[in-house]
Amino acid sequence: MGVSVKKRICILGSTGSIGVQALQVAAAHSDKLQVVGLAAHSSKDMLVSQAQQLDVDDDACCLTARDGMDALLRLIDSTQPDIVLNALVGSAGLRATVATLQAGLTLALANKESLIVGGNLVMDLAATGGGQMLPVDSEHSAIFQCLQSGDVPALRTIWLTASGGPFRGKTREQLAEVKAADALAHPTWSMGPKITVDSATLMNKGLEVIETHHLFGTSYDDIKVLLQPRSLIHSMVEFVDGSTIGHLGIADMRVPIQYAFSYPERWPAIADLSIDYRQLEGLELGAPDTETFGCLDLAFQAGRSGGTAPCILNAANEVAVAAFLQDQISFLDIEALVASALDHFTGQIEPLESIEQVEVLDVSVRTHVANLL
Repeated sequence: MGVSVKKRICILGSTGSIGVQALQVAAAHSDKLQVVGLAAHSSKDMLVSQAQQLDVDDDACCLTARDGMDALLRLIDSTQPDIVLNALVGSAGLRATVATLQAGLTLALANKESLIVGGNLVMDLAATGGGQMLPVDSEHSAIFQCLQSGDVPALRTIWLTASGGPFRGKTREQLAEVKAADALAHPTWSMGPKITVDSATLMNKGLEVIETHHLFGTSYDDIKVLLQPRSLIHSMVEFVDGSTIGHLGIADMRVPIQYAFSYPERWPAIADLSIDYRQLEGLELGAPDTETFGCLDLAFQAGRSGGTAPCILNAANEVAVAAFLQDQISFLDIEALVASALDHFTGQIEPLESIEQVEVLDVSVRTHVANLL
């Protein structure tokens, strides 16, 4: 019998929520996975500790806040991984996504901003660069798995599920009073601060709508958001024959992370994630309240505009969320600042032509929104 070869994994954003859970998956399946590279933004002590526990060489680790993004790209090149998990936060992950696909590697994508900002540029590269892209977001992993039951031409509707966040059911008057600590108390998922605030505004679901459009080539008219507060249904795909295939399970990000590592195989779960479906009562399905949570409609608007519009949406949102987390603005100001930026830059929306193009626009939008604070 031959000796099984371990998959070599490079984890970008190893000290964040996704990165930490990815390392748990890697430790549980150490007979199948070998971590060969680690990157973080600024958490040096935690990065050093991870490297020591996993026996990762010092020269296979980098801090982007100190070493810069070029060091991260060199890390991908030098460690020769089979899979790169891009769990970086924000549009900073775009360059890593491009480098991974250009190198013909498998990209486990947890950095949704890569597709929000890079759009068709990233998808074209995935189609022609020799690499493979596997979604790690729970919803997109669910859709990807559901589509194993039928191809995209047979698809009628993608039902993208959302918990509704911690403020589901609140009025705009109530939202005007909430603080960062309230927004960070997500009812079902444990995530980093930026994505948790995005979940509270429903911007996260809006970004996922744009990501869905690119990943699966689906019209925005065929993507519908479905509230499912218990986060048991991770998304569903409805086919033209009337069949609907859904992906159900415990709200645990280690499941889609592991699937991206194991694909096309399925490995045993690293914890007891079983559900006794006989004990379930109602699933409380419903439609999102877009009048109260306007960020979702703003994302649909930017997605339909296409080109560089999602870049404007994302850059404005990142600056606004950071300001909210620092108590500089109110919760509703996030939506107002994003809407203002989309309006201000309407005349500058262009077809996507290069990564450099969106990077220049990204800086302009961030400067504009920062001046509004």
